[in-house]
Amino acid sequence: MQLVVGRVGRAHGIKGEVTVEVRTDEPELRLGPGAVLATDPASAGPLTIGEGRVHSGRLLLRFEGVRDRTGAEALRNVLLIAEVDPEELPEDPEEFYDHQLMDLDVVLADGTEIGRITEISHLPSQDLFIVERPDGSEVMIPFVEEIVTEIDLEEQRAVIDPPPGLIDDQAEVAGGRSDSASDSASDSGGRGDSGGQGASDAWGEPSGGRSASGGDGG
Repeated sequence: MQLVVGRVGRAHGIKGEVTVEVRTDEPELRLGPGAVLATDPASAGPLTIGEGRVHSGRLLLRFEGVRDRTGAEALRNVLLIAEVDPEELPEDPEEFYDHQLMDLDVVLADGTEIGRITEISHLPSQDLFIVERPDGSEVMIPFVEEIVTEIDLEEQRAVIDPPPGLIDDQAEVAGGRSDSASDSASDSGGRGDSGGQGASDAWGEPSGGRSASGGDGG
């Protein structure tokens, strides 16, 4: 199983270092010296991490064979992908890999069906469940403890306690957005894929202490 654990950012300095947008809750394990990572695009890798350090709150990595700024700039926006045992689970019981959460039924505490998780969106502040409702509309559910009260993997469901307006208001907006998108589809070419086919580890700690920490690749 493949997990996207980072994205290469700008070159730093002139000796081949790059900034990395971390997409894992376990950077010491996934992005430590000696780690060999696949890449998207595949032609950029595999990459072996030579050394790393934190500078001004950002992770800086140097890959073996990349010795100057030109080589570092050539890696910009490359996704870093780790191979992970599909049976492996996050150490924190309040964290879940994306593949564990995908396709879970989303219900209220009284059992009312809301929909099915079709996508996990990782934001710097929190993670979002993209939930497809039975009528085809979509709603976004913040993955925070105050709203997602239970993840039951055995029953394959996520129980939510949404604040007023979170579900119905979004459904109306999503429906209107879908109509608008269909009118302009020939110009836009459809929605782009910002993260490639590998699934993402978490981008950071969301409020509420929960996070989605990655899933299986394509």
